[in-house]
Amino acid sequence: MLTWEELESACLLCEKCPISKNRTNVVVGDGNKNAKLVFVGEAPGEEEDKQGKPFVGRAGKFLDLALTSLELSREKDFYICNILKCRPPNNRVPTEVEAQNCLPFLRAQIKLISPKIIVCLGATAMKYILGKDLKITQDRGKWFEKGGFWIMATYHPAALLRDPGKREDFYRDLKSVKERLEKIK
Repeated sequence: MLTWEELESACLLCEKCPISKNRTNVVVGDGNKNAKLVFVGEAPGEEEDKQGKPFVGRAGKFLDLALTSLELSREKDFYICNILKCRPPNNRVPTEVEAQNCLPFLRAQIKLISPKIIVCLGATAMKYILGKDLKITQDRGKWFEKGGFWIMATYHPAALLRDPGKREDFYRDLKSVKERLEKIK
């Protein structure tokens, strides 16, 4: 099993995809590396690529506010990362090849953290963690037990900035995550 240092080094040195040539930073993850809760998004955006941290743009600020309202913080309560570690051009959806190239890094992160709960933020994360047959609009908010983890998918915070009508469901999903987290602590 890789150490955190080895994993981060492997991510930094990775050039499997053409998108690695245009990155400013590799965005491995952020938060408590011993957390019982992990959030997984799609890919870094422009601001994340600049800063080298996930979820620091508008969507990340929205997510942080929502989680802070539930008294959850990156430093203490969760770790957050993405399927991809490099930003796709124009923030497009990752290709199958890009996702498959990065998934071993995500699996290594999950193995190192050993969380109890994984929350997929958006359809892309849900596809690669829970499977291609699920739909975010139909299956968000449901709990799945897979590989020894409790897994739920919810909307990506960027989708909530575009469609505020989904926010109520999102907040309900986060409350369910908080309740499950309190039961297993």
